[in-house]
Amino acid sequence: MAAADLRWELSCSICLSIYKDPVTLRCGHNFCRVCVDGVLDTQERSGAYTCPDCRVQFYERPALCRNITLCNIAERYLSTEPEQEDTGIFCTYCIHSPVPAVKSCLMCEASLCSDHVRAHSKSEKHVLYEHTITFKFRKCSVHNKLLQYYCMDDDTQICITCCLAGQHRGHQVAQLNEAYEKKKTKLKNVLQKLSSKRDQTEKRVQDLQERRSEVQQKAAGERERVTALFRDIRRQLEDLEKRVQSEISKQEDQLLLPLSDLIQELAVKKDELSRKIYHIEEMCNVTDPVTVLQEQESDREGFCVTEEKDNEDTEIGGDIKLHDVTNLDEVCISETIHRGLFDIIAAVKGVYHKQDALDLLLDVNTAANNVDISEDMKCVSLSQIVQNRPETPERFESYQVLSTRSFSSGRHNWEILTSRSGGWKVGMTYPSVYREGPQSAIGDNNKSWCLKKFYYELTARHKYKEVQLPHNVSCQKFRICLDYEAGQLSFYQLCDPIRHLHTFTATFTEPLHAAFYVWGSKAWVRVSK
Repeated sequence: MAAADLRWELSCSICLSIYKDPVTLRCGHNFCRVCVDGVLDTQERSGAYTCPDCRVQFYERPALCRNITLCNIAERYLSTEPEQEDTGIFCTYCIHSPVPAVKSCLMCEASLCSDHVRAHSKSEKHVLYEHTITFKFRKCSVHNKLLQYYCMDDDTQICITCCLAGQHRGHQVAQLNEAYEKKKTKLKNVLQKLSSKRDQTEKRVQDLQERRSEVQQKAAGERERVTALFRDIRRQLEDLEKRVQSEISKQEDQLLLPLSDLIQELAVKKDELSRKIYHIEEMCNVTDPVTVLQEQESDREGFCVTEEKDNEDTEIGGDIKLHDVTNLDEVCISETIHRGLFDIIAAVKGVYHKQDALDLLLDVNTAANNVDISEDMKCVSLSQIVQNRPETPERFESYQVLSTRSFSSGRHNWEILTSRSGGWKVGMTYPSVYREGPQSAIGDNNKSWCLKKFYYELTARHKYKEVQLPHNVSCQKFRICLDYEAGQLSFYQLCDPIRHLHTFTATFTEPLHAAFYVWGSKAWVRVSK
């Protein structure tokens, strides 16, 4: 009990814990500095200060003097007997001071500190558990006896009376500790499974985070590429504008030069005419008839010649020359603009689409006898008349045709136009695909991938499995994009805006041919690019 008494003497009366940085008031009582500071702060609002223990009053806020001796004693005590965890459960028998309990006796329904545990009865009836205040949960609610057994049938804890004479008589019963061990084993197994699932989930999260990071990096790279592309487009447009402006300036110079010469020539002529007008006006003012007539006779021939010459020059300079020099070559300007824009667009397509120069043609040797192939080998449609094509190992039994070209590397894309009526499938297939039976149709085997139109719905199909696409058939133009090395086959609907429909991902092991399948009245598919 000496340890408990010492602990009580070393405990702050405010926080009931061992002193931390103890200070002393003038009345002699000790407190933790933080505790008494808080009390004094509260009292400061009321204008009066009192000791929390003896209630002695101070006219001014009391000074706090650090109690070094008490601080050393508290620290030494804590080093020999560490402060016990404050659970809020105190020893039932320590009536003079609250001492934390370490055990509880279910028989006595009492909580015990470390000193009282050593002095407690060691009888088997006195069962010690972790300190608790809920003793009723440790005893049978019917017989008020300790719960020492576990009924397996009802999954509940029971006492000895319940086991022998109560409602659990005849049930499968186990000792509480035995049931506890079994339950712990089950919990460990569940824990192991949950831990495994958690690890798998965490691994999945890491994979998704890595995938997200890859997507973000690709998007950032694509943004940079697009930014650089548009920067280059703006530069090319500026260069094109300069070329067009230069062409206009060149034509302007070519047109202005003869106009300037003609203006200068006419200015000289104007001066000469002004001089003659002035001379004639002077002659008109002369009153001597002989002088006027003599002047006229001497210059008559010259005046006539000048008049004829002036008429001729006026006609040529005013009609013919002006008509020839006042028109810009707008055709040349337009052609410069169109050629420059065409080169810019071709450069953009080269960055993103790397298309082959060769056209995609249909292979009539693979075409079924119930489909028509157009003369330009670009359109397949359902035939109303059975074609008498020779039988070959490459020919399909029904409704289908392949392209002449195959693709075993690189990136390729082409556009198709489709009919509004009937149904169709477009996609890619290995040349080793079946040529007969229902498994020969593209999308109905593991060697082909396709986009399928049925009525107004679109689906992506591979190995008989379909993915319903959210977009209906709203336009008739589509693009097929193949990236062989990346193992991606993508489909786009070229409406406004352009819609990505679906992307298949696979590891391609053979060359791929474009494949086209049609059925129903007036169904057709045409390769447009």
